[in-house]
Amino acid sequence: MSPARVLAFVLASLAPALWGATGPVRDQHVEVELVSDVTAIVPGRALTVALRVNHDEHWHTYWKNPGDAGLQTELAWNLPQGFSAGPIRWPVPEITDTSGLKTYGYGGVIYLLVDIATPANLQAGTTVTLNATATWLMCKEACIPGEAAVSLELPVASEQGAGTRWSADIAKARAALPPPPPAELSLKAYRNGKDITLVIDSSRHMNPAARDFYFFDDQGFVEAGLDQPAERSARQVKMGLVETDYAKRPAKLSGLLRAEGGWLAGGTEIFEVSFDVIDGAPPAAVAGTTSGDGAGTGVSFGKVLVLAFLGGLILNLMPCVFPVIGIKIMGFVNQAGEARGRVVMHGLVFTAGVLVSFWILSGLLLVLRSGGAELGWGFQLQSPVFVYVLTVLLLVFGLSMSGVFEIGGSLIGAGAGLQAKGGFGGTFFSGVLATVVATPCAAPMLAPALGAALSLPAFESIVTFTMIALGLAAPYLLLSAFPAAIRMLPRPGAWMETFKQAMAFLLYGTVAYLVWVLAAQVDGDGFLSLLFGLVAVGVAGWVLGHWGTLSRTRGVRRTAQVVAALLLVGGFVYGMPETGEPAPDEIVWEPWSAARVAELVKEGRPIYVDFTARWCVTCQANKKLVFGSSEVREFFREHRIATLRGDWTNRDGAITAELARWNRSAVPFNLAYLPGAEPKPLPEVLTAGIVLEVFAPLTK
Repeated sequence: MSPARVLAFVLASLAPALWGATGPVRDQHVEVELVSDVTAIVPGRALTVALRVNHDEHWHTYWKNPGDAGLQTELAWNLPQGFSAGPIRWPVPEITDTSGLKTYGYGGVIYLLVDIATPANLQAGTTVTLNATATWLMCKEACIPGEAAVSLELPVASEQGAGTRWSADIAKARAALPPPPPAELSLKAYRNGKDITLVIDSSRHMNPAARDFYFFDDQGFVEAGLDQPAERSARQVKMGLVETDYAKRPAKLSGLLRAEGGWLAGGTEIFEVSFDVIDGAPPAAVAGTTSGDGAGTGVSFGKVLVLAFLGGLILNLMPCVFPVIGIKIMGFVNQAGEARGRVVMHGLVFTAGVLVSFWILSGLLLVLRSGGAELGWGFQLQSPVFVYVLTVLLLVFGLSMSGVFEIGGSLIGAGAGLQAKGGFGGTFFSGVLATVVATPCAAPMLAPALGAALSLPAFESIVTFTMIALGLAAPYLLLSAFPAAIRMLPRPGAWMETFKQAMAFLLYGTVAYLVWVLAAQVDGDGFLSLLFGLVAVGVAGWVLGHWGTLSRTRGVRRTAQVVAALLLVGGFVYGMPETGEPAPDEIVWEPWSAARVAELVKEGRPIYVDFTARWCVTCQANKKLVFGSSEVREFFREHRIATLRGDWTNRDGAITAELARWNRSAVPFNLAYLPGAEPKPLPEVLTAGIVLEVFAPLTK
């Protein structure tokens, strides 16, 4: 063995003691270090190094796409000639939800792996130093930018050595990296306006226990803070995503795709994916689709039609419909003079009235959807106004079905009056009014079919509504062909009222679900107003049912109707979520500067200074809690409080110096200036009450 090779062997053997990382470098709440799982560099052979990041308890840094706020950790390399560094290979991030803002990041100890390519002309026995500058954002309640210079010194040898103290941890981190999806899965995304539908197809049955489907977009193209509703079948999953307002539209989406429990039986939960984005709507139907993340065998379009027919059929058991079936059929018989052919014709005309009513309803929905209303089930639930209106309607229908008050009695009488006029015209309008009377009972019976009808393409949607109509009309059509069968119908009785009231609880369950959805869409004050609005709607129904019945005098009934209407409209308006339009007293922010503060102080004006950053989660939460309050906005307007904002999203020396002057190195940081008094720093976590209390001396 040559002397050079002996020296190289000795140096490689001693490398763990003589060479390696320069040691951990701490910047406030995060410690970083550049480490490797090998003791030497082999010329021409790539090696893996890792930035070991150790977070203080409760502090975290961010993934390559931080989500709604934050900044990714970065490495700026300074490598010897011939060396090149690949991208960071990111571990799977955790999701953090702060006041509705979702971010992706890490806590504890993590390893950010990077592959380094080496030149083939390195000389054994020499040493190489790999240098990098790491930058990151560390957040707890406050967020602080961090930076450290890290380096790793390794000898050059013919073998990489037996390993280092970091080898096991790096191997574990490498094994935890998400793999690409298996050949059984194929992915595509369809963009329709701002809505994106991600379709995952499988060549074999997916894991029925798979749940909590989620897509981590690594480009910042998808809204992180919104839910990702999923529909699944035995071999397909469709996920609803929403495009951000400011991201560029890529030809491909990439990131991580998760299904807790594994996509395929006994398989992996998270894959690293990349797939095409296609403009236009996704394929018409998902064979065997069910809504939600839960397991199930799925409901095909054929089964949807069966459910639609059965739902329409069950509507006839409602107390507002069932008692009049026999009366209607005997009316057909009397009008036709018991001529069987004419009786059947009346049944067909009645069915036509029901069909036309449902076609008008489905046509109206399709027109609204084509006009951009996006009535597809799931997407429309992203609008808090839509969810709120639907909640109020279902609550009203539920109260009616519970017997608090009645809907439809006058319509039944109108139908009887039209039928009494005789002829096929009266029969047709009886079918129309039967549809209207049955409508309040539709929600608990037809939820699966209506959900499908609202999200399917036009033709399939109309077919689904047609099956509902045929189910509702079926007893009339059959009994008009066989009038003697009326004697086989069960007698109307108390069981029908019990059945109707029991069905009301299905509606209340839907109301509870929609309120839960609204809780994630409306801020705290708005949500409380919404709940009080629903209470007022309930009181309106109770007033109408208690004092608006025929047993009361006409004056009492009229008064009850007026009071109920006022409560209904007032509660509905009071609880209506904000549409996102700027408030008339919206705060107008000036850019912060020391000179501008000096000018305003000289003028004797009160000042509120907000040092903030887009990547600061607590900053965003403070804005929602404080300046989402109309009381705060009105107070600031009345007292002419100047509002200055120091935006530290990008490094700004003036803001950094100002923070240091107050012995601060992080945002949020807020200052209140009152005339003739020293500026007062505010806590990191704010409420409207804290801000109003600081400026309370202005009211004296």
